[in-house]
Amino acid sequence: MAASAAAIGLSRFGHRELPRSADGKRRIKLAWNANAICLAPALLAKSEGIYARNGLDVELVNFAGSTDQLLEAISTGKADAGVGMILRWIKPLEQGFDVKLIAGTHGGCMRVVGSRQRGITDDPQSLRGKTIGLADISGAGRNALAVLLKANGIDPNKDVTWRAFPAPLLAAAAQKGEIHAFVDSDPLVYQLQKASGGDLVEVLSNLSKPWQNRFCCTLGASGRLLRDDPASATALALSLTQAASICSQQPEAVARVFAPYAKASEADLVAVLRSQTHNHHPVGAELTQEVARYAAELRDVGVLRESTVPELFAAKVTHNVLA
Repeated sequence: MAASAAAIGLSRFGHRELPRSADGKRRIKLAWNANAICLAPALLAKSEGIYARNGLDVELVNFAGSTDQLLEAISTGKADAGVGMILRWIKPLEQGFDVKLIAGTHGGCMRVVGSRQRGITDDPQSLRGKTIGLADISGAGRNALAVLLKANGIDPNKDVTWRAFPAPLLAAAAQKGEIHAFVDSDPLVYQLQKASGGDLVEVLSNLSKPWQNRFCCTLGASGRLLRDDPASATALALSLTQAASICSQQPEAVARVFAPYAKASEADLVAVLRSQTHNHHPVGAELTQEVARYAAELRDVGVLRESTVPELFAAKVTHNVLA
């Protein structure tokens, strides 16, 4: 006799749902980077019971590999979903991973700072003709600053020079004059700026125009999850956006939860959280529109293929969990 749909985990629509815990919650593996304070909503949603209230039993998987490896892990079922920086995801997604973006989680976690002693001010034009340091010569920092420079009339391929340094050495390289400015993410940049005695000045961030109303980190889900258990994907997106709102409203509480994972004081974590826009977490059509804008900008600075049609690309790599 054929097994019933319930017995083999199929819904009445023929989807294969996620396995359930003893209390009936659907089990999900969510990949995140435990060193990134901007991804605190992933941890907060677990500690505050938000996942559980939305019917999920979430296992957080600390993933420190490359974005290509993360997307491969999600698309091959080693994780069901993951959170990370959109500028690290867009180029790999062009390769066709079976992963869709389903929510933005916040804006602002990457900043460009420069040495006043080396002629850098808060005016982006002070970067023209200068050498800019970054930890990854072809990573998200380079992509972000390339777009921001272009938006300020500076050619990222001709008007600046790029040099790679290990992240902890960027501030020292600026002090020595080996670079004039550098780009990296918080809380590291915040701490380096704080320790510089006023020498390091912020020039740009990924909340600078034209990104002042843009998300920068995103939640992506496997195509398998979206096809087989869309209700759980929706519950996961809602959980993270609900947790992001708490980050915006109660940064002190969030810092206490995240402090064991961070090489920073709770006070520094609170300051960083307040500088970010955890109240901005688009889903659905708004998410797709913002991804299209990023795709257009990255195409125009040579990161995506010239033939990329931003709107088509965004429609292909996003999924509306509210539809």
